[in-house]
Amino acid sequence: MTLETWLAFFAASWLISLSPGAGAISCMAAGMRYGYARAFWNIVGLQIGILFVLAIVALGLGAIIAASTTLFTAIKWLGAAYLVWLGIQQWRAPASPVREESGADTTQGAPRQLVLRGFLVNATNPKGIVFMLAVLPQFIDPHAPQLPQYALCGATLFFTDLVVMSGYTGLAAKVLRMLREPHHVRWVNRTFGGLFVAAGAVLATFRRA
Repeated sequence: MTLETWLAFFAASWLISLSPGAGAISCMAAGMRYGYARAFWNIVGLQIGILFVLAIVALGLGAIIAASTTLFTAIKWLGAAYLVWLGIQQWRAPASPVREESGADTTQGAPRQLVLRGFLVNATNPKGIVFMLAVLPQFIDPHAPQLPQYALCGATLFFTDLVVMSGYTGLAAKVLRMLREPHHVRWVNRTFGGLFVAAGAVLATFRRA
């Protein structure tokens, strides 16, 4: 991969990461509910999910999934159902003031739970697989070794998405100091719960080109 090609992919990676989606919603919801320090584990899970999808595409499995109506539909509905489930959980979350250093809600806010949550948001999104299939080949030189090129693309996307998702999370975490009344917390929970459900509904209507 030439420097010019990598710079083009680097610019594309920022656009990919900045585009709003389920990952951004997940980051903002986690940031406002748990604070940045704990919500960072959700970001880690999102990045693992991105690398997982990229690996699927690099191994050629992405093309199989995209071509198979059964596999594509199964993953799509699994992803949509998971986002709706997250929305319901967010909607029903306790309407109590949140403090970033609080140890409350340790089950849902444990690092392992947040990593898994972030991973599933990206790993069960067939739009990500189709998008990777459409974008990545444009930057890969078929006459050069494939693995180093995919590794470089993965590291680049990992970096840009980590920065952007950290920004979303940090920005949302600042709102914590304003959440002093139960009705404020309830409003935030229901807002993000609705966004998760809406994201699930949008994913359910996704069709391959």
